[in-house]
Amino acid sequence: MLAYIIKRIVQSVIVLLVVGLVAFAMFRFVGDPIDNILGQERTQADIERLRVELGLDQPFVVQYWNFLARAAQGDLGVSYRQSRPVVEILLERAPATLELAAVSGAMAIIFGIMLGIFTAIRRDGFAANTIMTISLIGVSLPTFLIGVLLIYFFSVGMQFTLFGQTISTDLGLPSFGRGETVKIGGWSTGFLTESGLKALILPAITLGLYQMTLIMRLVRSEMLEVLRQDYIRFARARGLRERAVNFRHALKNTLVPVITITGLQLGSIIAFAIITETVFQWPGVGLLFINSIQTVDIPVMAAYLMLISVMFVAINLVVDLLYFAIDPRLRVDRTARGH
Repeated sequence: MLAYIIKRIVQSVIVLLVVGLVAFAMFRFVGDPIDNILGQERTQADIERLRVELGLDQPFVVQYWNFLARAAQGDLGVSYRQSRPVVEILLERAPATLELAAVSGAMAIIFGIMLGIFTAIRRDGFAANTIMTISLIGVSLPTFLIGVLLIYFFSVGMQFTLFGQTISTDLGLPSFGRGETVKIGGWSTGFLTESGLKALILPAITLGLYQMTLIMRLVRSEMLEVLRQDYIRFARARGLRERAVNFRHALKNTLVPVITITGLQLGSIIAFAIITETVFQWPGVGLLFINSIQTVDIPVMAAYLMLISVMFVAINLVVDLLYFAIDPRLRVDRTARGH
């Protein structure tokens, strides 16, 4: 087990180095940060001085090595635009993204698994078929369109007449921003204020809807496959209750492939929060990354991509370890091959 963990860590480090190299190479084609920092009124002497200060006069390999050396010490450089340490900027924006991702992830996992189990057990029922039909919306529509539709229906509000009564869908939910936040140490949270909680609803649904429908469909598909296995028929023949068969036997074996997708989807929630944060102007690291592209703030862009890469690598490692905890067959297989 220890050898396997060490092997995965080494592989993860190699992946991070390659991702950093590719990202750093791509940033050379985004634009010249000097133009955005100095503007139009600049002299050649100012340009050369700033290039030296930012280290842009050095070869690409040297710039990349310096970035890795500083990153290993927790120094991600200084923002070209804000002239502040990138770590400080990320720490300011991280609470907004992490809280949004936490709510979206919890919604996707809880409702995705619950609805997946329900639609598998009641697969021929009207409610299950209706849920599967509605879930096509979450799978088919792009995230930005879901966000715009939610704003239109529940923030701007749509009115229609039903049985002579005018009904409005306006729930008074904010269409942008994070609402009022409270500082707890170095962490700013909107969980403790009414406006903060209301501002979180629409972005969380927008970000988590696709992941929820994906998890639901996967759980349903895997559970239907497990329910057809011989040992499930044997369990029923022994007289076990249907509840015990579904949850004690079928669900446990369903979760092994679901863990992989769920882990990756949790990572993608943060990675692809860029779109949701842009639509709702949510002040997180995703919106920070978009703004850094517009201003060619290379240190911020590099730090963001490295942060996302570290997160995905860590999630993959945790998922692999969870396999051993859930499915004992994997432990037996590795032990047999080791001997």
